[in-house]
Amino acid sequence: MKQTRLFLLLFLLPLLAFSQDKVERIEPPFWWTGMKNQNLQLLVHGKGIGEWRPVISHQGVSLQQIRKVDSPNYIFLDLVISEEARPGKVAINFMDGNRVVESHEYELKRRQWRAGEIKGFDNSDVLYLITPDRFGNGDASNDSVDGLLETVDRSNKGGRHGGDIVGVEEHLPYIKDLGFTAVWLNPLLENDMENYSYHGYSTTDFYKVDSRFGTNEDYKRLAMRARSLGIDMIMDMIVNHCGLNHWWMKDKPSKDWINEWEAYTETNHRKSLLQDPYASQLDKKIFSDGWFVPTMPDLNQRNPLMATYLIQNGIWWIEYLGLAGIRMDTYPYPDEEYMTEWTKRVMEEYPDFNIVGEEWYESPTIVSYWQRGKENPNGYTSFLPSLMDFPLQATMVKALNAEESWSDGLIDLYEMLAQDFLYPDPFNLVTFSDNHDMSRIFTQLNEDYDLWKMAMAFTVTTRGIPQIYYGSEILMTNPGTTDHGIIRSDFPGGWKGDEVNARTGEGLTDQQKEGQDFLKKLLNWRKEKTVIHEGKLVHFVPQNGSYVYFRYNDEEKVMVVLNKNREASSLALDRFGEMLEGHQKGEDILSGEKFTFKNEIALAPMTVYIIELD
Repeated sequence: MKQTRLFLLLFLLPLLAFSQDKVERIEPPFWWTGMKNQNLQLLVHGKGIGEWRPVISHQGVSLQQIRKVDSPNYIFLDLVISEEARPGKVAINFMDGNRVVESHEYELKRRQWRAGEIKGFDNSDVLYLITPDRFGNGDASNDSVDGLLETVDRSNKGGRHGGDIVGVEEHLPYIKDLGFTAVWLNPLLENDMENYSYHGYSTTDFYKVDSRFGTNEDYKRLAMRARSLGIDMIMDMIVNHCGLNHWWMKDKPSKDWINEWEAYTETNHRKSLLQDPYASQLDKKIFSDGWFVPTMPDLNQRNPLMATYLIQNGIWWIEYLGLAGIRMDTYPYPDEEYMTEWTKRVMEEYPDFNIVGEEWYESPTIVSYWQRGKENPNGYTSFLPSLMDFPLQATMVKALNAEESWSDGLIDLYEMLAQDFLYPDPFNLVTFSDNHDMSRIFTQLNEDYDLWKMAMAFTVTTRGIPQIYYGSEILMTNPGTTDHGIIRSDFPGGWKGDEVNARTGEGLTDQQKEGQDFLKKLLNWRKEKTVIHEGKLVHFVPQNGSYVYFRYNDEEKVMVVLNKNREASSLALDRFGEMLEGHQKGEDILSGEKFTFKNEIALAPMTVYIIELD
């Protein structure tokens, strides 16, 4: 009997050794049949799996190459998923010699979207930018999660406050009612850092929503719910860096997985280096390969495995959520040739998609370099459709705050728009009043309500795709500080027990309610106005404290007047004849005031007019 037991034990020991799965993760976690690009690369991670030989069995799926790297704990598998492949479970057997030591089923899903169904945001949209942790706490049970480092502390301006996906979902009717047609969410992916993790820009898992926000399924439900209300979803992505606590930082696949230096080296943030014909190679390398901050390792996109990983990650989220766009963080910081490939691959898969890049520079000579169709002197080619229009935002604030003179004030706004010839497609730029990284627009304008209305009206009626930051509609401020934790303050009414509620109006001041109504009227009017979405633009040199421009198409004309005079004035009409010809009357959509176009029209002090011409 003892001999039998000993025999069985010796027989079972090798099997028991393999009974614990070594494969810890496969990324992407699943894929789809019917993609235009039939190639798929799987990252497989687990202790010692580099010693194994994977074998794949599934009709229409072939394993083209097995790539082993410096770490013995990774294998990269190059697959081809042909047109014959059908949705289902793909068997991946890991072999040790001729013996199967571990098996996994990799899922190929059926695509939810037919070719061409995923369309990007465009000029007909107005984007509502939300910092999820600060917008609404719809599920208090996930405020702090076991296993994640930072817990909720609403009293800490730089801490987590508990906002989540459910909180955003609960606000969707409010967002729709205001007139917004798209939502851009700051990153929702896992950010398991010791502190300051709420902003989301130190990703620690590229395929997982942070549990304090919810789950991947919650994110998908939010996108579907938004789409049912006519609201598109735009995802904030980062390919330049990850978080220091990303799971692969403990065991990097290869020595060149991230850009490392003998001593910590931070990027110099000198964005003109890539266009500078005299720039040194060292300065360029520091810009592109230096770390953003010590807690954000700089990813090496020149490593082909890393490059493919990040491209597939973007496509995975587009397909999974049915996104209408991506906002790419720190766009010029990664390897610039890689960004060409990244945008090209995404746009090849989704030709009607839209991607907006963040190039925070206040000159269009630098920003325009990155837009698709630009013929650059150095030969650089980009496939990026859109950019955030930082030059116009900065100029708008400067122009509205300045005292009017021949060389200052509204003329600055005119001169900036006059440089649109630098852009291949200025109408596809994202115009905005402020964002999560700068002071609130009401603060930037020194809490001048009349100037705030001009800023909102200009942002919404000029060329481009407007974006408004959450809370701008109720004049949220950050007086006396530029601390980001204050700029990204909690949205009133997003937490149970809030004394002020922006959705119901409870506790708002009369001016806040008026601002909310002003923007609501403006956005809902714009929603139906193809003349603003697609119309051409003609503007006239500002004179006597007023700036006039027209949006027009074959069917309609709209006249916009920004009047900064602090006393009642008149606007002579003779110089606008080329646009007013054939039009005798007009009505301001904001006040309902009617105008007869003769010699001049009377203007109230510090007022913006949006006049539909009869």
